[in-house]
Amino acid sequence: MWLLNVLTYKLKFFNSLSDVQYTILSHTWGEEEVLYRDLEHLETAQTKLGWTKIRYICQQTIEDGLLWTWIDTCCIDKHSSTELSEAINSMFSWYQSAAVCHAYFAETWDSLCVDDAVKWRRFEESRWWTRGWTLQELLAPQKVCFWDCHWAPYGQLQDLAARVSRITSIELDVLLKIKALDDVCVARKFSWASSRETTRVEDEAYALLGILGVSLPIIYGEGSKAFRRLQEEFIKSSTDLSIFAWSRQVSTSRWRTPE
Repeated sequence: MWLLNVLTYKLKFFNSLSDVQYTILSHTWGEEEVLYRDLEHLETAQTKLGWTKIRYICQQTIEDGLLWTWIDTCCIDKHSSTELSEAINSMFSWYQSAAVCHAYFAETWDSLCVDDAVKWRRFEESRWWTRGWTLQELLAPQKVCFWDCHWAPYGQLQDLAARVSRITSIELDVLLKIKALDDVCVARKFSWASSRETTRVEDEAYALLGILGVSLPIIYGEGSKAFRRLQEEFIKSSTDLSIFAWSRQVSTSRWRTPE
């Protein structure tokens, strides 16, 4: 696992999560993201639009009293298929093991010129709630803090759980970790994901690996076969037959319950 040093902006590889404490960033991808190889040329990387969120998370990590952070844009060498596959299969555990997950809502707005009602409406309408990958980034961490585009705090998940439950339809006891994720039937987990979208169709399945507790070889280009492989792999280790309550409409890239 590559982690970014928040003082030097240098990457270091750690073989074990037990060796280090780190923060982790949850966000949605935008224009000019800073990628793994961009960090080899720091001056150029700092001119990209995506540097703003890196600067924010690094400063916050320092305030959290930690030295390391993980950001999916620049802490995975996506040119290595082996490394990408390992990262996708490990991502849930990486979020789970982080000291804190900072969720960044990048939609631009002037926080000084809006009232409280507008602030919370924009929180609830954020693109972050609609993306497939952010589901596990909400469920896995022990602590989640939400920030607006200026890195002004919305608050912690434990304090906003009722509001988040209304937005996501995820039960309050699950969000507060009173009920373990393993105790939730797989059909219910699929229902949480059903309204979310991913850029690549395969990621509809890959984003659920950690939530379902399975691993898969990552094969971009396989399309809807990824979802079928996910179901097959889950069935091998579970007696939860509610998995058959959900299927995927290949033609529309959406999910449905059987009629």
